[in-house]
Amino acid sequence: MHSLTQALQEHELIVLRVIGEWWDLDLTGSGKAACVKELAAALSQLNFPEEVGYLPPEEASGIQTLVQAGGRMPVAAFARDFGDVRLMGPGRLEREEPWFDPENAAEALWYRGFLYRGFDETAEGVIEFYYLPDELMSQFPKPGKKGTAAAAGSTLAVTAPASVTPESAPTLLPLPLTLTPPPDVTNAVDDMTTLITLAQQDGLQAGLLDETTPFLLNPTPERRSLLLNLATEMELLALQENRLRPLPTAVSWLKKSREAQLRALAEAWSSSSWNELSRTPGLRGEGDQWQNDPILARTALLDALPRTPEWYRLDDLVATIKANDPDFQRPDGNYDTWYVRDLASNQYLNGFESWERVEGRLLRYLVQAPLVWLGLAVTIVPENHPAFTLTDRAIEWLNGVPAENHEVSSPLIVQPDAIILAPANANRYHRFQVGRISEMLPAQAGKPYQYRLTPTSLARAQKQGISPERIVQFLEDVAGGLPTSIKRAIVRWGEKGMEGRLETAVVLRVRDAAILDTLRQNPKTRDYLGESLGDLAVAVPTAHWESLRAAVAQLGLLLDVNW
Repeated sequence: MHSLTQALQEHELIVLRVIGEWWDLDLTGSGKAACVKELAAALSQLNFPEEVGYLPPEEASGIQTLVQAGGRMPVAAFARDFGDVRLMGPGRLEREEPWFDPENAAEALWYRGFLYRGFDETAEGVIEFYYLPDELMSQFPKPGKKGTAAAAGSTLAVTAPASVTPESAPTLLPLPLTLTPPPDVTNAVDDMTTLITLAQQDGLQAGLLDETTPFLLNPTPERRSLLLNLATEMELLALQENRLRPLPTAVSWLKKSREAQLRALAEAWSSSSWNELSRTPGLRGEGDQWQNDPILARTALLDALPRTPEWYRLDDLVATIKANDPDFQRPDGNYDTWYVRDLASNQYLNGFESWERVEGRLLRYLVQAPLVWLGLAVTIVPENHPAFTLTDRAIEWLNGVPAENHEVSSPLIVQPDAIILAPANANRYHRFQVGRISEMLPAQAGKPYQYRLTPTSLARAQKQGISPERIVQFLEDVAGGLPTSIKRAIVRWGEKGMEGRLETAVVLRVRDAAILDTLRQNPKTRDYLGESLGDLAVAVPTAHWESLRAAVAQLGLLLDVNW
């Protein structure tokens, strides 16, 4: 991070002289530049791993932790285990002489010349670190992964932080249970197809998304939000005139196999801007001081997930991440800047002591919501302890195994009643095309998707440039045949347009035709009347019958209601 010379230049002159006294250097009367030069030369000649071996246990553990972290740790994170250095000006340093009675391990290392503090640029921005200068850090082998020992031959055995001893550090072990998982859910693909189809028909409008609920196998609003977010980031949908509509990229996705489609969704989710923390149950973020990077949380989770199909306790996974990578969501280690409220207690959750109620909840939500929604995990709750297992596709994805690109699809079925059935394993691209020429009916779990051919749907298809002849040919190709009556109906619509309509209306019957004539002419009632059904009856749109009844009463005529 910085050389000894750079690090020492940040100290007050009095501190440089204190460090010199520790190493039997008389720096009295030397200026700052001379002190820095002499100290840097002396400290660089130390056998640093050997010196660490002479330190008290807590100070040695602080150095070990820094080495394992690559030579630096965010100030707040290091201070949780080893304390913080009280920063003082020259006057206070002379008065209090803190090197004679350091408050904690960090201060002891600081005045010994082993620990330094400075800012550095990271992918998450500028962060303040405690660090080991390059000359000291270079005397150790490069650390392995978090929680592992240093390479063989190291003089210093790198261990976990002081707060997590090897004996207490949790280990993610499979459950000694034989459990039959619930069915592997892959319907994110089916619901994404539905959303693309609805977007093709009329566009999806932000304030009207609840209208999609009857057509989704899983209508959970948060899941729908995730799918739509992924659809826009994958460029399957785009906002056009305030409505989401499909892009050509959607066709490419629809033509892939189910496993390839799920893999594409998983890849998109891993780098998505969709923020799980803002949706974690029981939490509410307030203000702009808690903005987080959702990718960091997903990365920590995916790195910690097992690569085997056994069952694991969710609590054990969370404990493992807390032990090995607790600051995954707050790289600076500062737990006092976010304004996150616990909805149950209405209290703000500050400090590392709130980790379980913020980070812990977030990790559980990541597994129980997005991982399950995307077909990557299955969860159950045996003995009141949530457990999870990864699906084969998740393990293959985490291990870099390519997704399958083959699939056997069932054909569509066109029934004589103008209903088109699309089985669960039907080609999604064909289902999308069917949605362009028909009206989608509400989805029913475990049953085929249903679509109805209507004059309105055929007219909509014609506006998209799809002729009746093309509709007939398409249905014959994807269904392997077409009932003669349906083929005739489509062709006849092309020739004559709409020839009949079913609608809901209220019928007003009167005893005298003159009454209807009066109501037709009166400005208070004429707008409420529909088509005549003879001399003594008229259709009234259902939305208008109560207004008509009130208006007629004002004219001196009472209407009875019989239904």
